[in-house]
Amino acid sequence: MNRKTIFFTGKEQIEVREEPVEPPRAGELLLQTTRTLISTGTEGIVLTGNFSPGTHWDRWVSYPFRAGYSHAGRVVGIGEGVEGWKIGDRAATYGGHTSYEIVQATQAVRIPEGVSDEDATWAALGSTTQIGARTANHIMGDSVVVIGLGLLGQLVNQYARLLGALDVIAVDTAPRRLEMAAAHGATETLQMSAADALPHVERITRGRRADVVYDVTGNPVVFATALPLARDLGTLVLLGDAGNPQEQRLTPDVIKRGVRIAGAHMTHAPAGHTPGVRWSRYGMRELFLTYLQRGQMRVKDLNTHRYKPEQASEAYTMLQRERATAMGVIFEWA
Repeated sequence: MNRKTIFFTGKEQIEVREEPVEPPRAGELLLQTTRTLISTGTEGIVLTGNFSPGTHWDRWVSYPFRAGYSHAGRVVGIGEGVEGWKIGDRAATYGGHTSYEIVQATQAVRIPEGVSDEDATWAALGSTTQIGARTANHIMGDSVVVIGLGLLGQLVNQYARLLGALDVIAVDTAPRRLEMAAAHGATETLQMSAADALPHVERITRGRRADVVYDVTGNPVVFATALPLARDLGTLVLLGDAGNPQEQRLTPDVIKRGVRIAGAHMTHAPAGHTPGVRWSRYGMRELFLTYLQRGQMRVKDLNTHRYKPEQASEAYTMLQRERATAMGVIFEWA
């Protein structure tokens, strides 16, 4: 059996290739893909090659590169020794943009009833942003600033509300992104750059500034303008993974005002069950899907574009051209 897979074959080069699929081995599931979600920030950096030598991007990215990691599908094959799964079950995984995917059964999260495959593709990003929210050590009544309301920022916005924030201040230059944030829990929206936001944040927070600031832009120059938005001894969470981190600059806020800087990345939590660790990436994806099922979080109306795999070049070109208005871009496989 063959499968179709989207590859980045070089900078700004995309191909849909056919390749063979082996039967699942012991402990594995074979999934027929139904939907995948483009992770705009990560895939954009990989596709454009916009990263510096010596960074983790430079060590990770090698062309041809199998694109994607936000995947949903149905079980069509079960390897020896796998228990608890049957043919036809739905699963959310870290699989790529491909028509069939082999995954470890222990890493596949069951999609609950009432959650669509399309919405379940957000589970990988739901886990990553949950790591950021846990890193922030939120307290009920926090004032929170979210800079950059792309896919990750939209989820951070909802987690902040879910965790009891008093103020959730969304900062972005794109009005459509701010409209989405307001519809999903932001209490204030500021259509401007972070560099211009300080007086507005001080007004909203009654002069205190924010307890937690999230820089979810992936733009290294934003870092220095985000630091002043945090209160004395507040926290800045870096969740956008810049391709050129050497351009991020510290300011006197770090020493003089004691602003804590916390980096958050998907690899900061173990993939699966680990003794002594309450929340693995598996557990956080499962929790995120439960929040979707209960209506405590919502992504359905964040899915703005849908493409067939054969339209991959068109999809990525659109994202570069219409990034201010596009949000969830879905590939429809089956």
